[in-house]
Order: sequence, then structure tokens, then C-alpha cells
Amino acid sequence: MSSETVRTDAARGDTPQAGPEQSPARDLTGTALTTGRLVLCAPGEADVDRLTELCQDPAIGAWTTVPSPYTRADAEHFVREIVAGGMAGGTDAVFALRHATTGELLGMVGLHGIAARSDRRTAHAELGYWMAPQARGHGYITEAARAVCRWGFEELGLERIDWMAFVGNDGSRRVAEKVGFTLEGTQRRRHVQKGRVVATWIGSLLPGELR
Repeated sequence: MSSETVRTDAARGDTPQAGPEQSPARDLTGTALTTGRLVLCAPGEADVDRLTELCQDPAIGAWTTVPSPYTRADAEHFVREIVAGGMAGGTDAVFALRHATTGELLGMVGLHGIAARSDRRTAHAELGYWMAPQARGHGYITEAARAVCRWGFEELGLERIDWMAFVGNDGSRRVAEKVGFTLEGTQRRRHVQKGRVVATWIGSLLPGELR
């Protein structure tokens, strides 16, 4: 689900040797990706004010799980705890979208709940993203989401990437479909969003389906 949401291969500490259905946790700190127009890397302290500003946008508050109203303290917690902790633990890979020429922060994209294969589930993660109002309509988020999904398959060995959005979030759905996600259905009364019970679309992307 769009949310407040590269390259590192180091295993963390004394992680045991991986078996056939698991892989060692990976510290993703410092991971960065580039596309034709963007640089994707974790947001840092210098981005706190910009994040606070962008998350005042009503659409971000309505369609994502970011706090609303959004304060500077929320941005600090996001950067210092959520992003840093997720990257270090290998459970979440959160990237700021930056314009490759100007360096302007345009939005966020990430893989959340990254999990290796187990005896019950394939290796998987969930894609999330949001864009600054002035950056919408230029294809940036599709470009970034495509790059992050490709990285997830090729570098993390994911076997499935999920996408979820509240029903009615047509912009998020268009991006997902352009990337190659297949809409699998609607989950009724799936989430509580800002006090409202809402239905959720869910889709999936498998290796080889990326467009």
C-alpha cells in the first residue's frame, strides 16, 4: 500500500548459513539506484523539512497511511527510526526519489515487509509509493517503481511483490498496471483509514512480468 515508504550484499553479523528456504538478513544501508531521470536513495536528516512540507498534501493524507496532520516530528521519526531501522534490518527498503539533475526530492518508493522464502511462503515484499503534487503526471513514480521491483527480483531474490491501495485510488492503480501488476481482487472492509473502514485493491507482480 502506498505508504511512508542500491546495492549492498553484506550479511548481518553472525547470521547462520542460509538453508534452501531462507536467506541471511541483509543490511541495505547505503543502497542506491539510478534510472534515466532519477536517483533513488534513503531519505536523510536533510530531507526532514521537505518531507514535512510534502506530506501536508491532502491526497497523500487521504490515500496513504502517513499520519495526518503530519508534523516535523513525524518526519524525523520516519527518517531516523522507520527508514534507518528497516534498511539496517533488511525488512524495508525505502528510497527518496530525487531528480538526477536538480537533486529535488519528488516522492517516496519502497519495498516493505521484505521476507525470504519459508516453508509456508515464497520470498515476497509489498510495494508502496507517493509523489509530490507538482511531480505528478511526468511518469517519475512509474519509472522508480519499475526500477525498485527489478532490483527486488534480481538482487533480493523476491518471488512475488504485492501492491495494495484503497479502492478509489485510481492514480496508484494506473502506476501499478503500467509496471505490470495484475489486479487480483478487492478485499472488502480490509483496512481502517483515518477512522473509516475501507475496501482495498490487491495486485501482484511475479518475475518475468515487469513491463
